[in-house]
Amino acid sequence: MRLTVTTFLTLDGVMQAPGGRDEDVRDGFDLGGWLPPHFDETVGGWMGEILDRADALLLGRRTYDIMAAYWPHVTDPAEGGPDNPLNRLPKYVATNRTDELTWSGSQRLDGDLATAITELKNRPGRELQVHGSGALAQSLMREGLVDTYHLLLFPVVLGRGRRLFADGVVPAGLRLTGSRTSGSGVTMLTYDSAGTPAFGTVGE
Repeated sequence: MRLTVTTFLTLDGVMQAPGGRDEDVRDGFDLGGWLPPHFDETVGGWMGEILDRADALLLGRRTYDIMAAYWPHVTDPAEGGPDNPLNRLPKYVATNRTDELTWSGSQRLDGDLATAITELKNRPGRELQVHGSGALAQSLMREGLVDTYHLLLFPVVLGRGRRLFADGVVPAGLRLTGSRTSGSGVTMLTYDSAGTPAFGTVGE
């Protein structure tokens, strides 16, 4: 399976608390909920296409807890109800906590994380998808395990908050393989990993 990372980002790269004001208040962050005003049918359709390619989900514990508190209880057919991919797909969770994972299809990853995820990638399938899960995504970048990024850039600048591509990220080249823009101003980009970045000097 290809390992893909799907993340909502502001234009200045913040990924913290897109869905609600109280979703993630670490470091005193009080600007949560910047996604809903811009989430239109085009964005929803693109996200549906992404999820349709998933054969499994890989989640950090914070993102897992946020999603597990919502999606198992959705009954609206417009959101897929029990047939929503988020409910029916297997979910692998990177966590050090030992409490029970109650969302159907959830499994804790044991042992060395990079080894466990490499084993998952070697299984047959299409995409092993990471959604949100910033700390997990950053650890996957350091290990060179990310094959594709699905990035949704929202027309918002916050000036503070946790970022996906934070200081100290491993330099990497990317190749654009798809793009779309919604009427609400969201730009949806797909990049494949392309090894180390190229450098040069203007005029040479």
